Amino acid sequence: MDGPRILLTGGSGTLGTELRALLPGILAPTHRELDLLDSEAVLEGVLGSAPDVILHAAAYTDVAAAEAERAACWSLNVGGTHAVVTAAREVGARLVHISTDYVFSGDDPPPEGYREDDPPGPVRNYYALSKLAAEEVARSLPGSLILRTSFRPRAWPYPVAFTDVFTSQDYVDVIAPEIALAVRYLDRIDVATLHIATERKSVFDLAKRRRPDVRPGSKREAGVALPDDITLDVSRWRALRPHLAP
Repeated sequence: MDGPRILLTGGSGTLGTELRALLPGILAPTHRELDLLDSEAVLEGVLGSAPDVILHAAAYTDVAAAEAERAACWSLNVGGTHAVVTAAREVGARLVHISTDYVFSGDDPPPEGYREDDPPGPVRNYYALSKLAAEEVARSLPGSLILRTSFRPRAWPYPVAFTDVFTSQDYVDVIAPEIALAVRYLDRIDVATLHIATERKSVFDLAKRRRPDVRPGSKREAGVALPDDITLDVSRWRALRPHLAP
């Protein structure tokens, strides 16, 4: 692969699978090869790979289950990020940390959505808390890039979608190419935080694009506290993007 040597965590996940196809030659160790819950194994694996960039996409992402499995969520999202940061510092790699729009409260977003420098929180659920803490761990590494984004699988997986949750998330095959572009031209990005998403819409409207028979529902059915509107302002990415592609 031309360009930097990139190591990807979470390569078997929804986003990681897409990124592996978009970034030929990327190093994507399995969970067994790079156990993020074992900091010594992470350090050993990263030292052996000697990457220029670590793209940290692995995370505990089940928002509802995180309420009951808090230790597991925290261990992976915060402890795993700490292990990756420690290893990146040791080899001198730049870190790209995949974060989430859930770090914002969603109570009263700016008209164009949350900007990168808007204060996060107060978070609505434990998953969001873990990801906000993980951001702070990632920021402890000089030169790290926090990529806040939100995505769904290629096909809408549920029979119901919420009409009362608004978002700038999109399907993974829409979001992943944008992330891959940012990573490929990382040396041209000199900001610490970047939002990659699309336009504001309800979750229901997003679901209808690929599942016309989806039924409308309410976030009251979710079984976990969800924000009202966590639309991200992507003007920074739109300004940067034309300068990245050759």
